[in-house]
Amino acid sequence: MRSDMNKEVTSASTILLVDDNLHGLTARKLILSEQGFDVNVALSGEQAWEMFSHSPYDIVVTDFRMSGMDGVELITRIRASDSPASTILLSGFAACLGMTERSTGADHIVCKGAREVQDLLRAVKRLTAHAPRKKGPRSQDAPRPVALAASAGRE
Repeated sequence: MRSDMNKEVTSASTILLVDDNLHGLTARKLILSEQGFDVNVALSGEQAWEMFSHSPYDIVVTDFRMSGMDGVELITRIRASDSPASTILLSGFAACLGMTERSTGADHIVCKGAREVQDLLRAVKRLTAHAPRKKGPRSQDAPRPVALAASAGRE
């Protein structure tokens, strides 16, 4: 009975999943699709921004470290667009770089590793349970994290 409730909550949720690692992208898409989410994928921040600009998404799940536009820059653009989309940042570097939701603009940060699948599903379900909601002050803070994340991620 509980899984029926989850399907009901997530059936209308559209997720844009972004990662330049095709294997990770494929695995996460399969996991989220099996949970009833409508998942579109992008292999770069630039491709994701193009897709986001033309279609509404409830949630954007993006890797942090990608060539070209990184995940924090993508989140910054999403915030600046004044979209109600929620964002999740995936990173294997979150802890060592001291990344937080406030410093990156993300609604949730999920660390890659042994608990990634459970943490990702929990974050997505939590965000879909609270959707839709309009973003507030974070969009005003968005430009700052890019410089922090860019300098920290490229050292």
